[in-house]
Amino acid sequence: MTAISRRELLSAAAAGGAAIAAGADAQLPLVRFGEYRVSRLIVGGNPISANSHVSPQLDGEMRDYFTVANAKKLLAACEQYGINTWQSRGDRHIMRLLHEYRLEGSKIQWIAQTATEYGDLKRNLAEISALKPIGIYHHGSQTDRYWNANRIDQVNESLKAIRQTGAQVGLGTHIPEVIDYVESKGWDLDFYMTCVYNLGRTREEAERLAGRSVPGELFWDADREKMLARVKSTSKTCLIFKIYGATRQCATTGARKAAVDLAFDYAKHGDAVVVGMFPKYSEQVHENCRLVAESIKRSPV
Repeated sequence: MTAISRRELLSAAAAGGAAIAAGADAQLPLVRFGEYRVSRLIVGGNPISANSHVSPQLDGEMRDYFTVANAKKLLAACEQYGINTWQSRGDRHIMRLLHEYRLEGSKIQWIAQTATEYGDLKRNLAEISALKPIGIYHHGSQTDRYWNANRIDQVNESLKAIRQTGAQVGLGTHIPEVIDYVESKGWDLDFYMTCVYNLGRTREEAERLAGRSVPGELFWDADREKMLARVKSTSKTCLIFKIYGATRQCATTGARKAAVDLAFDYAKHGDAVVVGMFPKYSEQVHENCRLVAESIKRSPV
């Protein structure tokens, strides 16, 4: 892509929302992340990877929408509004997209999730490292499977391998008790990816809690404060995700605002939220930046 077409891409991204000059309310502060600084709103990668956590139909719609061009348009809009970091899977599809986007001039930072389906962590880490991520974290769903199988200490060996890459070392989980255990053991890591919904329950546990059959995943609102209490208590940086419950807290602007405010009621000064965006039907980048910026202003940190 030429420099001209790069400018056109950025212009197209900005056209989806208000202009920067008109969006001063959406200015995002940066916080330290190792030797780097990240925006307190990070764009998540699940929609681009067609992982909706809603239905196979929405997965398919995301897959159709997120052509390479539309994925890059989203990332350009994020950069336009001050989001300087992308969190996404360390698989070959995402890595090829990121490499191409950076060749076109982007400086976006990357926090990578291990792609555990490859079955070869060291090879996966070598491929991820070639793209110079600022952080790499152990896949949260895989962490939870180890926890449920009483094999959680094996995850620490994976964290030691991540440490060898030179990137910030992270642990993803959906289970609050995992944080308690890791903190008590003093594992060598730099940050947590903390999901505010406990999606790590077994199906039997989820159905017992809900008192009914649960098709798919159980998003139980009472989980949120439990994980957020761990966010507040640990000294480690936390990247808080699924604050919208994978669309379940998105019915109104008020619902979205309440979800963001809840996260920042607990977030420490150095923490950030990670939000996936799917702007097929409405502008989302500027709106999320505005909600986060406003919430930070009202937050005690």
